[in-house]
Amino acid sequence: MTAAVIEPADGAGTRERILDLAQRYGVYAALAVLIAVATALNSDFMSVSNWRVQLFQAAPIVLVALGMALVIGTEGVDLSVGATIALSASVIPLYIGYGPVPAIALALLLGAAAGLVGGAMVAFAGVQPIVATLSLMIGLRGVAELMNGAAAKPVADATILDLGEHNLAGVPLMAWIALAATGAVAYTVRRTTFGRQLVAIGDNKRASLLAGLPVRRVLVTVYVLSGVLAALAGVLIVGHGAEADPANQGLNMELNAITAVVVGGTPLSGGRVRVLGTVAGAMFMQLASAVLIQHNAPTSTTQIVEAVLICLAVYVSRERGTR
Repeated sequence: MTAAVIEPADGAGTRERILDLAQRYGVYAALAVLIAVATALNSDFMSVSNWRVQLFQAAPIVLVALGMALVIGTEGVDLSVGATIALSASVIPLYIGYGPVPAIALALLLGAAAGLVGGAMVAFAGVQPIVATLSLMIGLRGVAELMNGAAAKPVADATILDLGEHNLAGVPLMAWIALAATGAVAYTVRRTTFGRQLVAIGDNKRASLLAGLPVRRVLVTVYVLSGVLAALAGVLIVGHGAEADPANQGLNMELNAITAVVVGGTPLSGGRVRVLGTVAGAMFMQLASAVLIQHNAPTSTTQIVEAVLICLAVYVSRERGTR
């Protein structure tokens, strides 16, 4: 007596394939459509000057989103990245007198320290990621404002300004740095033992513990990497704006990063990290916002569009995850 094999109906199988394609390639198709529409509405959209502006704006978001993607890949979240940007920015004018290299190194070190605290709270204290990083988000920005003062402080160091304003082969140096970070993160996720451990932990933390994987070490490391990338974004933002303003720099960056990651196809349930999708998601959100601004759309409209896109991306991710 043979067991009956129940096969999914053609309609269900088709829906599954459509959802899979939407999650894998939807952000690229949406990005292509957006560029086509924006070009049709404004012939200057494809100009070199416009793309240079968009890359300047998108590069810090890409850096923060890459770190966020690693954290979300472990089924976590890092709400402290915006405050980490503020913290790294606050030390630049205070220590630039020792030279740009020590100032940048200290900024990155503070980013790593912030990530270490958040990661330790999650990995060793068992605090929920959203609670641990929310407390850091509040505390770190307060520390940054205490260090820097209430007013923005100008930064005139040539090296710092070059990082934020210089072009290499017609492309902003910030964009080259973001591209290098993308390559490093992609290699880490796809080609290293750490990357495979990260994905396995996000897929099933309990099973990873039973299998002997270094769960705590991996969790701490991803939060440290997120903090370092956020701090690097903070340095670039200071260079681009020629000032450190911890009260305003990095505001809502955590939301922009989460949006880029989710729109790029990385599920909030963890177990998968789509690096190129995250970059495409960051570019899509930046260009969508730019198009709306260029056509004098109110801020409320931009926020509504972003909310709809997030809901669609989460829906696709959730539908795939329940099958």
